[in-house]
Amino acid sequence: MAWFFTENNINSDQYILSGENAKHISKVLRMQPGEALTLITPDRTECSCEVFSIKSDSVTVEVISKKPCENEPNVFVTLYQALPKSDKMEYIIQKSVELGVSRIVPMLSARCVSRPDARALARKKDRWQKISMQAAMQSRRAIIPEVCSCVSFQNAAEQTKQNGKTIIFYEMGGKPVNEILGGGDESVGIFIGSEGGFEQSEVDLITKNGGSAATLGKRILRAETAPLAALSVIMYQTGNFE
Repeated sequence: MAWFFTENNINSDQYILSGENAKHISKVLRMQPGEALTLITPDRTECSCEVFSIKSDSVTVEVISKKPCENEPNVFVTLYQALPKSDKMEYIIQKSVELGVSRIVPMLSARCVSRPDARALARKKDRWQKISMQAAMQSRRAIIPEVCSCVSFQNAAEQTKQNGKTIIFYEMGGKPVNEILGGGDESVGIFIGSEGGFEQSEVDLITKNGGSAATLGKRILRAETAPLAALSVIMYQTGNFE
């Protein structure tokens, strides 16, 4: 069933979709009156709807039923991702959203080869947020994970004080994830390096701020593989693959 996010909560029996959502319903999916779709509101209400009418610039739906959307993980994971080369960040965002990430913070670490200027980063951020939205629709999330503005590694390290647990995945080794996470962790921040990994000083900064260095095993993973492996392990450890 088609899955869309609304900008407002729904308090009536009908709702009008416009903009990209209306275009996607009418032009891409070519839906007709009577067909079913699901709307997710900002308060995470899942609304089962039917298309009532389609106009050139809007689609009106009838709300059949409502219930809380229960598709979100019970742990809020922030991915601090050092910028990889080429378009790998797009793939990382797409798959991370599918796996349940709640927020993505692109960052520039010491060994990042890719260093776009401010204008290029602004354009990329808009595209990355759109990719996050599309992945959230595809995977039936209750939220659209935010892709934040790119920050320095030092700024990202400072942000970790708001996390319940912080983990930096380091190719030189660390603890297994199951030795770091506890049963009641509600928020976790994870640091993933670019192609060159992290410098020891960066790992030391995270551990100095209360974080832990972790390993993903004896094999060295690519920059676009490591965040997905890390998220999978965390979701498994917190019971979100059950």
